[in-house]
Amino acid sequence: MTDRRFFLKSSATVVSAALLRSSFAMAGISERAATKADLKLGIAGYGFLKLSVEDAITITRQTGINAISIKDKHIPLNTTKEALEIIERFKKNRINIYAAGMITMKTEQDIDRAFDYAKNIGVGMIIASPNISLLKYVEQKVVHCNIKIAIHNGGPEDKWYPTPKAVFDNIKNYDNRIGICFIIGHAQRAGINPIEAYDQYAEKVMDIHIKDVEAAKADAHEVELGRGIIDIPALVNSLYKQKYTGRCSIEY
Repeated sequence: MTDRRFFLKSSATVVSAALLRSSFAMAGISERAATKADLKLGIAGYGFLKLSVEDAITITRQTGINAISIKDKHIPLNTTKEALEIIERFKKNRINIYAAGMITMKTEQDIDRAFDYAKNIGVGMIIASPNISLLKYVEQKVVHCNIKIAIHNGGPEDKWYPTPKAVFDNIKNYDNRIGICFIIGHAQRAGINPIEAYDQYAEKVMDIHIKDVEAAKADAHEVELGRGIIDIPALVNSLYKQKYTGRCSIEY
């Protein structure tokens, strides 16, 4: 069963990477002139939650993608020497750990620990869901540590940040290093058109997690890119038009 699950996860992720690259190429035919920078691909480590570090490295290498947002499943929040050893394993395989998360922050202690974690593993961005009442403290840490916070829209079941608008409305008056980790699948499940939402809040989007869904409803299942209802080429067109400079990380 483990081998079969690994094969299915590996195949789906590789196919998603290929389809996303295809969407980039399709969009580039008409929109590449809008920006000199290519869109950068990544892997959202949450997609490997039930797999080992070695499996995560193997699948990421199979996609040809060289950047990953790491989950604490693979580098635990409270490790030091072990964390450095795992980081070296990614480096030896030419995979850059560009962010950490998603990390829930319910207390100031959670925030302190997350920033210490980011500093220890050497990343410049934390993908997080901080309690709204703690955003001022988050800002203080962002300024002090010079580490970005990308708050993710968690979908209809998220009481703090169900949509990109909810994130934007809560962070718009804070430091510019606090932004949005835009989860397009969660936006669609919340009944929000991802392309329209990106266009509206592009100035605050720091990271994008790419996953397709079967329907615009709360309990919709995730599917491989191209098998769901999200217009990926249209999204890529918008990313080019808005000159997006962050990563598009596959999460499936």
